[in-house]
Amino acid sequence: MNNRQNELLKEIVESYINTVKPVGSKALCKKFKLSSATIRNEMAELEKLGYLEKNHVSSGRVPSEAGYKYYVDHLMKPKELNGEEMLKLQTIFNNQQLQVSDAIVQCMEIISELTNYTSVVLGKNSSDNTLQQVTIIPIENNKIVALVCTNKGIVENKKFTLPENIFVEEVSKTCEIINKMLVGTPINRVSERLEFEIKPVISKTIQQYEAIYSIFHDAFNDFTKANSNVFFSGKANILKQPEYGSIDEVKRIVSKFEDESLVRKIEENEDGVNVYIGDDNEFDSNVTVIKSKYNINGEEGTLAIVGPKRMEYDKVIGLLEYINKEIDKNNK
Repeated sequence: MNNRQNELLKEIVESYINTVKPVGSKALCKKFKLSSATIRNEMAELEKLGYLEKNHVSSGRVPSEAGYKYYVDHLMKPKELNGEEMLKLQTIFNNQQLQVSDAIVQCMEIISELTNYTSVVLGKNSSDNTLQQVTIIPIENNKIVALVCTNKGIVENKKFTLPENIFVEEVSKTCEIINKMLVGTPINRVSERLEFEIKPVISKTIQQYEAIYSIFHDAFNDFTKANSNVFFSGKANILKQPEYGSIDEVKRIVSKFEDESLVRKIEENEDGVNVYIGDDNEFDSNVTVIKSKYNINGEEGTLAIVGPKRMEYDKVIGLLEYINKEIDKNNK
C-alpha cells in the first residue's frame, strides 16, 4: 500500500475504534485536504484489498478483521502511559507487603478499569503440579495444620480443629499412608484417589476414618481451588460494548467466560505482547485477545485483555508492555 492509503486506513481504524460509527469520505476530506472523489477511490481500493468493508450499501466503511491486523502490524505504535496511570501501577509494584503474583492481579484489575475491557490472569493449572508430600503439624488445643507440597514448589496450608474423639496419631498415620500411595499423583486427581484408594485402606485400621478422610479431602480440595489460578477482572465490561447488544450474544460470551477449559486456551507460550484478532484466537471469533507470558521466579502464567475487535490496541499493548517491564525488574 502507498503512504496515503496507510494514513487513510490508520485514520479510519482509529476513528471507528473511538466512535463506533462507519467512516464516510466527507469526514476524511477536511483532514487530508483531498477531494471527495479521491478519498472514495482510495477507500474503494482499500476495500478491494480486504482492509475495509461496508455494513450497508449506503453507509461508510468500517475496518475488516484483516484491516485491524494490518493496522496492528504496520501502522500502530504502543501508547505511552500518562502520569496517573503509571503512578497507579507503580504504587502496587512498590508495595512491599504484596507478593509479585498478587501485585500482577491487582495491576490487571486497574488495567480493566482503565480500558473498560475484561482482564485475565492465568496461572499454571494445578494439574501441572504433582503431590510431593503431605505433612501434619500439631499445634495447641487439638489443632493441626496440614501442609500440601507439590513438585513445582507450591505449598498450601490449612488449619483444622480435631473433634475430641480423633487423635493426632491417627491423622499422622493416615498422612503416612497418603505419602506412600499418592506421591506423584497430579493434584487435581488426588481427591479421587483419596476416596477410592486411601479410604478403603484406612477404614481397616483407623477408628474415625470418615472424619479423618474428610480432613484430607478438604485440604486437597482447597488446594486445587486455590491453584486453579484463573483470575478475572471486569467480566461485565465486555458486555458494555455495542457489539454485545443482543441477549443471545451476551449469553454466548458469558457462557464462554464460565468455561474454564475454554478460558485455559487463552494461555500464551510466546514471548512479548501478542495480538490475536477474531479467528486467530481460540477463545471466541468475535473478540480480540491481547496477551503476554510472564515468569516470576520460574512460575509462568499469562496476562490477557479480552475485548471487541474494535479495541484500543495502542493503549492495551502499552499497558501490558509496562507491566512486563515491572515484572522483569522484580525478578532481578
